[in-house]
Amino acid sequence: MSATASPSVIGVVIAEDQAMLRGALAALLALEPDIAVLAEAPDGRAAHRRVRELGPDVLITDIEMPEMTGLELTAALKQEDSKTRVIILTTFARPGYLRRALEAGARGYMLKERPASELAEAVRRVHNGLRAVDPALAAEAWNSDEDPLSDRERQILQRAGDGRTSAEIAADLRLSEGTVRNYLSEAISKLGASNRIDAARIARTRGWL
Repeated sequence: MSATASPSVIGVVIAEDQAMLRGALAALLALEPDIAVLAEAPDGRAAHRRVRELGPDVLITDIEMPEMTGLELTAALKQEDSKTRVIILTTFARPGYLRRALEAGARGYMLKERPASELAEAVRRVHNGLRAVDPALAAEAWNSDEDPLSDRERQILQRAGDGRTSAEIAADLRLSEGTVRNYLSEAISKLGASNRIDAARIARTRGWL
């Protein structure tokens, strides 16, 4: 695995928490003569560090990862005005996730079920300043319901859906328990849910968490 890429080769960092899949992706992309895998990362925070250190042309990242999600990582790089372009590689064929990925700054959104050759072509397209998104999924995304949740409601609902109490969520986000309950109540109302668990289920189904 090369630490640098020549000017004619596209440098890539892969962020994926499943070691076997991460290794397979690296091995497949390494077969492409114009793509060099500069580093692999097992979680979002490690990927963030590697992107800062190496300045790859393209970052390929999963959505759900420890420490920092792929969407949080993408948004952080956008905020830092990073030159690295991001491709989300996921199992989630849900319009809500695609919309959030594009809004966060991703240039590509690929499904893990697609052939490896399509991923390599997506890397080339994104590197050349184009988008790489499944057309059918893109059309479905822009015709789907808009995410009604605020960022804070999403953060709290995500934790509530994982079974955490209001006290635990409050401590984690440095909020009062009353504030957490108010956010949860608002999210439940927006989603027409019966309780916090139902609200989290609805939001996950639609790709909003």
